[in-house]
Amino acid sequence: MNDALADIRGILGDLISFPTVSAESNLNLIDHCADRLTSLGADVAITTDDTGLKANLFATIGPKVDGGIVLSGHTDVVPVEGQAWHSDPFRVEERDGLIFGRGSCDMKGFLATAMALAPRFASAHLARPLHLAFTYDEETGCFGAPRLIEGIAESGLHPKVCIVGEPTEMRIIEGHKGCYEYTTEFTGLEGHASNPDAGINAVEFAARFVAKLLETGEVMRHRAPADSRFDPPHTTLQCGVIQGGIARNVIPRHCSLEWEMRPVNRADADLAKEILRDYVDRELLPRMHAVDLKAGIITHTIGEVEGLEPMLDSEAVALVSELTGANAAEVVAFGTEAGLFQAAGIHTVVCGPGSIEQAHKPDEFVSLDQLQQCATMIERLLPKLAA
Repeated sequence: MNDALADIRGILGDLISFPTVSAESNLNLIDHCADRLTSLGADVAITTDDTGLKANLFATIGPKVDGGIVLSGHTDVVPVEGQAWHSDPFRVEERDGLIFGRGSCDMKGFLATAMALAPRFASAHLARPLHLAFTYDEETGCFGAPRLIEGIAESGLHPKVCIVGEPTEMRIIEGHKGCYEYTTEFTGLEGHASNPDAGINAVEFAARFVAKLLETGEVMRHRAPADSRFDPPHTTLQCGVIQGGIARNVIPRHCSLEWEMRPVNRADADLAKEILRDYVDRELLPRMHAVDLKAGIITHTIGEVEGLEPMLDSEAVALVSELTGANAAEVVAFGTEAGLFQAAGIHTVVCGPGSIEQAHKPDEFVSLDQLQQCATMIERLLPKLAA
C-alpha cells in the first residue's frame, strides 16, 4: 500500500496542477487522464459540452459487459480568488501528513486514488469491468454528469454499482437532498421615484417574491417527514443573490434573484414550485400588467439535480460496507451527482476521502490516512470483479 500511496501523491500533484475552476476548461486534465488510462489498455470515451471546452471521461477496464462498478468524481473545482491561502492552491504542498491544494479533498484525492490503482485492475483478469467516470461542471449545477450517463446508456452497458467519491471521511452516505437552482428575472417600468405609481418597481416585486419564498419555506418546514434523517429534516428554500436598480431616486426596471431549493423528496419540490408559480400568475403579474402589459416575470432553471434516496436493499451500500467494514450508512444535506446515477438504475452510494468541512475553503487539504483508507477500499474491489 505504501507504493500505492506514493503513486497517489504523484498523480494528485498532477491533477491539482490543472486549474480546473468551473469557469475554465478541463480539457488538459481530461487529456492527461485519458492518456494514462489508454496506455493501460482501457477503453476511453469522451463526451463534451456544446462549446467543446469541457469534457467527461468514461473509461472501462476489463470486458465491456454488464455488472461493472463505477468510480465517479467531478474534475472541476471552485475559485480561489479572495481566499487567504498559505501556499499556491494549484501546487501540492505536503505538511504533517496533509496534502494541501485546491481540489485535494473535493475531489481530486478520490480521482488520484482511482487512477493510481487502475494499473492493478488492468493487469488482472477481470470478469466484470471497473469503470472510471470523471465529469465536468459539478460545482455549477451538475451539468456534465447527465451527458456522461446518457453516453453509458447509449453504449448499452449496465453497471451494477456506482461509488461517488465526494469527501465523506470514508463514511457511507446512502442519501442526500436534491439541489434545485433558479434565477427569476423581474422586468418593470422605470420612472422618477417621486411618482412610484406611474412605474413598476422591479425590486419591490422581487421583494414580494422573496417573502413568498420564505413563506413557502415555512410550509415545507411543517411537511418534514416524521422519520426524516436529514439535518434540517425538511425541504429548504433560500435566496442567495438579489440584484436590481441603478439609483435610489429611479424606479428600477430590472431585478434578478438567484435562489435555490433543497427538497427532501420530489413531492415537496413540485408543491413549492406550484405555490410560487400560482403566486406569480395570480398576484404579481396582474398588478404589474395593470400598469404596463410589457412587464414580466421569468424564472430560468439553472439545474435540478435529483437527491439520492436511501434504498432498503441497496447493493451499493452492501458492497461498500463490506469493503470498508462500516456497519452503518448515513444521510447528508449537501448534494452530489449520486442521484443522477441512481435515477439511471445504478445502485449508488457516496464515499470518499477527506472532509466536506475542508471543501471550498482556503488551505483545502486531504490527509494521507484518508487517501490510504480510500486506496484500501478500491483495492478490495479487485477480487469482486476478477474471474
